[in-house]
Amino acid sequence: MHPTVEFNPPMLNGVSASKVFLQASPDAPSTVFAYLSAQFQHISAEEWQTRFADGLVYDAQGNRLSIESPFQANSHCFYYRFLAHEVHVPFQHQILFENEHFMVIDKPHFLTMSPTGQYVQETLLVRLKKQTGNEHLTPIHRLDRETAGVVLISKCVESRGLYQQMFATRQVQKTYHAIAAYKADLTLPLITRLRMQKGQPFYTMQVIEGEPNSETAIDLLEHDTEWAKYELKPHSGKQHQLRVHLNHLGIPIRHDPFYPQVAHKPDDDFSTPLSLLAKHIQFIDPITQQTMDFSSRLELTL
Repeated sequence: MHPTVEFNPPMLNGVSASKVFLQASPDAPSTVFAYLSAQFQHISAEEWQTRFADGLVYDAQGNRLSIESPFQANSHCFYYRFLAHEVHVPFQHQILFENEHFMVIDKPHFLTMSPTGQYVQETLLVRLKKQTGNEHLTPIHRLDRETAGVVLISKCVESRGLYQQMFATRQVQKTYHAIAAYKADLTLPLITRLRMQKGQPFYTMQVIEGEPNSETAIDLLEHDTEWAKYELKPHSGKQHQLRVHLNHLGIPIRHDPFYPQVAHKPDDDFSTPLSLLAKHIQFIDPITQQTMDFSSRLELTL
């Protein structure tokens, strides 16, 4: 007998397939469709029906499945995620540099890094996969959807861990620019240290009493009577750290939709981008031991 060759699903329009193990259980459903509907209850049965009908669900051998396909315990299946309606983000990324191991991208405002609930095609990762044909692309670190600027993308599985470790051990110097209110009585430069934790709503952060777990060096670059451009150097990597730190100082970043209060905008409103830019990144390449220096071509103005 020949061993079964596992199906290696190709990318479809920049989207890699998701793999799901079909767990055996006494009350396992009779079809793959029923199993997936039960496992992913945040996805409607109608959405799963559409995926099966569109030929976007496969078994382990690469056969397309239908909603009647029987459940096969201790096997797995693949499915592709596409959204019927996505808001187009009318801004383009730029490739600033690439070698065999990574790419340096200038990410625009409003572009989510990776597929999430409401964005698949309109994400930086899927756009890059479509552009390059490389399904192994993976962000080495992340920027918020609202933040623009320099971000690194791994190109190959073999060296990915070296670059991820570099960020995890804080061997990367990151410099951000932000536009926020000018506060004449704020003595700069300063270092802000705060204890941050998850806030309410769940996608925000809050400052609490206790041992600081976040640190940012802040300096003033220029100002007029109303606004100032600040240089921010985070020494830790908490979610929304820079936004929370400036808000805590009484100078929330211009057009911040979360701080000091959450103000939801329509998804197709691109009129007021958050004035936060990942301007510069520097590190010693773990493979070549060369100093690498990259700067965004984008600029924030008062």
